[in-house]
This record gives sequence, structure tokens and C-alpha cells, in this order.
Amino acid sequence: MTANEHTVSGMPGRYATALFELASEAKSVDKVAGDLGRFQDLLDGSDDLMRLVRSPVFGAEEQISALTAILAKAKIGGLAANFIKLTATNRRLFAVSDMIGAYRALVASARGEVTAEVTSADTLSSAQISKIKTALKAAVGRDVQLATKVDPSILGGLIVKVGSRMVDNSLRTKLQNLKISMKGVG
Repeated sequence: MTANEHTVSGMPGRYATALFELASEAKSVDKVAGDLGRFQDLLDGSDDLMRLVRSPVFGAEEQISALTAILAKAKIGGLAANFIKLTATNRRLFAVSDMIGAYRALVASARGEVTAEVTSADTLSSAQISKIKTALKAAVGRDVQLATKVDPSILGGLIVKVGSRMVDNSLRTKLQNLKISMKGVG
């Protein structure tokens, strides 16, 4: 089993695969990927939107109504907008981030790339992203599609996930390991 097959399993994988097939037929794989990426950025940047997406308190009608306005304002339309609304209709909106990740993995696989998720304490510059891509390409032997996340709680360093492999080089983990080893000394 390859890393991409593992990434697109389960319910998010089924939704992403269906969307990928529709986008392929419509020859709009890249447009859908861009629209989904913009929606994910909106999610990552708004606690209120994340609450709307994840909370079971909101009904499907409320979610669809709010999403329609948000998607129109963000100029996200076509297949991506219909897909996001469908997830709300089917009461699966809580998993939309996993579906977007699975879609990205399918796109990367179709291009012969591998998807990597990089978590940093601060926003990475384009030069840093380029260096990370180069290093990962050398390590895995294929082009790398990066998905970046910011998590200030890691304090510094990076957490890199490629398929089922993860390298946690965060300052938080190093401090936790130091704390554990110091307990063993005393």
C-alpha cells in the first residue's frame, strides 16, 4: 500500500475520490484544488468558520446558508462550492478538511508527486518553503506538494509528515524529551 492510498481511505477518501473523478471529467482538477485550498485557508484563519463546520449544533440548512454567503464572497464556485455544500447536506462538513487533504493527495499522486504536511511555529517564507521542498524531494525521490500549517504551540522547529512517516523536530518535543531524561537522572 502506498502512502497516497493510505491517505485517501475512509469516508474522506471516498468523497475526495468522487470529487477528483468529477473534476477530471470536467478538466478542472487544478481549479478545484485551488478553490479547496482557499476554503481551507479560510477555515484555518477563522475560529468562527471552524466552529460552523465542526459543531453539531448547527443544522444542515444553517450551514449551507452561511457557506453560500462565504463561498460567494471568497469567489469559490463550481464543483468546489457544490462539493462543500454537499458535505453540509450530508452532515459530513466536520470532515471537510480531511477531504481536502485527501483530494490534494489524489492530485499529487496523479502528477507523480508526494504530499507532505509541514507544521511550523510561524508562517514560512517562500525561500524556506523552497528549501524544504528541495530537501524532501532529495529524501523521497519525487516532487513534493507541500501543505503548510502554523501551530505556535510547537514553539520552534518543524513537524514534517510524508505519508505515514513523521519527523518531529519541534522545540516543544525536544523540551519534553529533555524533561523526561532529566527525571531519569535524579
